[in-house]
Amino acid sequence: MLIIGLTGGIGSGKSTVARCFSALGTPVIDADEIAHELVTPGSPALKTILTRFGPAILTRRGELDRAELRQIIFDEPQQRRALEAILHPLIYQEMHRRISRIDAPYCILCIPLLVETRADAPVERILVIDSPPELQRLRTMARDGLSAAEFSAIAQSQASREQRLAVADDLIVNNNGREALRRQVEALHRKYLEMAANPVADQQGKPGKDL
Repeated sequence: MLIIGLTGGIGSGKSTVARCFSALGTPVIDADEIAHELVTPGSPALKTILTRFGPAILTRRGELDRAELRQIIFDEPQQRRALEAILHPLIYQEMHRRISRIDAPYCILCIPLLVETRADAPVERILVIDSPPELQRLRTMARDGLSAAEFSAIAQSQASREQRLAVADDLIVNNNGREALRRQVEALHRKYLEMAANPVADQQGKPGKDL
């Protein structure tokens, strides 16, 4: 099975692209969804996070207070690295487990920090979703209710646009609406099906990044 790693900066449209692939019948494994599942009340991961960051990161219902934790980790980069050290190995372990249960020509792993953690990611190709930085900012602030400063802190903690483009095997440009996005996904879907059906040809050299 061909394994595609899907990534992009905050607000680039990763989730929208993942849903487009899913609508075509492609299995999609989302790192953010796994991360949410790992920190349910009473889970071992949440207990470890609580030990590291203290009771302030819990709501009155005993759930993870994501806004509070986000504030902590972006005020102090070493705290962000500590959180990643807790969650990333667990996320990839669960990804491997889910991959082993898939029977399909190819699957998509949606991993926001793929460029930063790709040494641990079981992917064969990297698909980058690219979008103009200002459009990313507007989307994220409208979607998540973040301030400009909060968006900037998150964006700066991620790989740069140039770093993502440098490692891209395939590229989707998300700057012209849903229909243009859908057409790009459909073109890649056909390409990935063909590559999965001819793995030897794929090993002889990766095609270019343009669709």
